[in-house]
Amino acid sequence: MSSARLPGTPRLLRALNDRAALELLLSRGPLTRAQLGELTGLSKVTASQLVERLEERGLVARVGEQAGGRGPNAQMYAVVPATAFVVGVEAGPAHVVAGVADITGNIVGRTDVAIGDGDDPVKVVHAAVIEAATAAGAPIERIRRIVLGTPGLVDPKSGEITFAWDLPRWHRGLLTALRDDLNRPVMFENDVNLAAIAEQHSGAAVGAQDFVLVWLDRGVGTAVVLGGRLHRGSVGAAGEIGYLPVAGTQVTRDASRRSKSGFRTLVDAAAVRAIAKTHGFKSTGAAADAVRAAIAAGTAGSPFLDELARRISLGVASVGLVLDPELVVLAGEIGQAGGADLAQRVQHEVAAIAVVSPRVVATEVASEPVLHGAILTGLDAVREEVFGSTA
Repeated sequence: MSSARLPGTPRLLRALNDRAALELLLSRGPLTRAQLGELTGLSKVTASQLVERLEERGLVARVGEQAGGRGPNAQMYAVVPATAFVVGVEAGPAHVVAGVADITGNIVGRTDVAIGDGDDPVKVVHAAVIEAATAAGAPIERIRRIVLGTPGLVDPKSGEITFAWDLPRWHRGLLTALRDDLNRPVMFENDVNLAAIAEQHSGAAVGAQDFVLVWLDRGVGTAVVLGGRLHRGSVGAAGEIGYLPVAGTQVTRDASRRSKSGFRTLVDAAAVRAIAKTHGFKSTGAAADAVRAAIAAGTAGSPFLDELARRISLGVASVGLVLDPELVVLAGEIGQAGGADLAQRVQHEVAAIAVVSPRVVATEVASEPVLHGAILTGLDAVREEVFGSTA
């Protein structure tokens, strides 16, 4: 190492130690100075100095005492939740849901705002963010990141929405308009990608480095995770499996039109309702209800579930032959409703028609995976900013 770099070394080490301590406090909860020293390998004096620095910065605070041993009780320290907040937003054609989380990851406010046909998306998002922040008691100046999950394509370079089939009024230029309106950092991300982040954090994909999440709902899509990281593609179109040409389905020459074609016509909500009806499972409501009814019916529901699995397997096998993932997660309302029963059928069908045989499982994220993925994405960025500033 050159002598020019030596003067910065102690400062860098302090920053690394501070960051390690903060991560421990987030993952383990309140700790004493001695416990932080033991877990980080620092001496008692160095650990005490570290805690004092973090207290001065307002990042940690005393939250109680630990009794035991000789002498006075040891002080317990924890990360100050209100240090910073993030807002996750899930945007759909009918409503926008916003959730506010503090820097520890606890969701402390939530709201749901309906969208009318002619509503300005800036006004809708503004209302959702402000309502959720008010419910959380989060000052707007402490909101360090707003992450919006939307259907369609998000340009990885510009961060702009380039195509949202379900949100025709959401367009290029909206990102800048939202940043100007809210005066906060704002970013867009594809909704299925965010669902995959939630799955990787606390669902069926925990520990998986290469996996594909297949979203089966009103629309159809996939998220691709390679080497533990999302793969978005050059224009953000990686995973748009709904457009996959499949023999026997209509293939449109203009993907931007609202006409449906390709793989999605086989497995989206409308298709699932149609299949269910032919097998005697009428569903006037959500397609997922028909899937649950078929599973509850036992062997009587097998023909319907088998046909649905065969259709899903066409998309899963196509992705599998290109990427060879270790895991495929079926998510969305339909994937969740199908549970292990549908997942096992899809796994069997894929193994029968392709030379790959990834493990296929149902989602384990119980609710609102897009919203939770948005919050997690915001937290990663904000913790890096706030904790990294300890240098």
